[in-house]
Amino acid sequence: MDRMIYLSMSGAKAAMQRQDSLANNLANVSTAGFRAELEATRAVPVQGSGASTRVFALETTIGHSDAPGPIATTGRRLDVAVKGASWLTVQALDGTEAYTRAGSFDLDAEGTLVTRGGLPVLGDGGPIQLPPGAEPTIAADGSVSARLPNGSSSVVGKLKLVTPEAPLTRGADGLFRTVGGDALDADPLARVEDGALEGSNVSPVENMVAMIAAARQFEAQMKLMQTAQDDEKAASQLLAI
Repeated sequence: MDRMIYLSMSGAKAAMQRQDSLANNLANVSTAGFRAELEATRAVPVQGSGASTRVFALETTIGHSDAPGPIATTGRRLDVAVKGASWLTVQALDGTEAYTRAGSFDLDAEGTLVTRGGLPVLGDGGPIQLPPGAEPTIAADGSVSARLPNGSSSVVGKLKLVTPEAPLTRGADGLFRTVGGDALDADPLARVEDGALEGSNVSPVENMVAMIAAARQFEAQMKLMQTAQDDEKAASQLLAI
């Protein structure tokens, strides 16, 4: 009897965790550069005396999907879409180097190139600074040029574009980092498309179907728990006789 309870309880919990991950994907279906979370279930034996035959089913996040998102043309000078498997480099709130595919930038009051969230965009030599009143343009290789009111133009920096060889991990802040937290070297062959943004790679239809399947699985696990409770009551009545 308790084996059925272990099975149904852990299965219901795994279905709830899967729903959370799918809901997060759907919530970010319109987020530029978002990478869909991937889920998997693993079996974990229960530790303790007399529980060697009991196994929990646990939901685990195995990473993210690297499938490219759709490219939408915006015509905005400070919008870039990264091509291939490369990433943009930003400075996180904790001062570490982090990576993102969201290429919608702005200029703060000091002329520093920042993300929509206010994080400094890093170039090969650190944050990219533009002169006051300059019009910025971004070339295909990531070079950032500033056109002054007098008509002169000069390159003020170059976006640090990296191409990781190993999968990156997503942090609690939504940014990606290497497994060990080390900074990656710039890739001179990486390219961007200016005046465009990469959308989320989440498929709304696939996630909705997966959410329906997870909800049905949760209901089935709850029915198993109810069945186990009914069987236990029947067994107790027989023993009482």
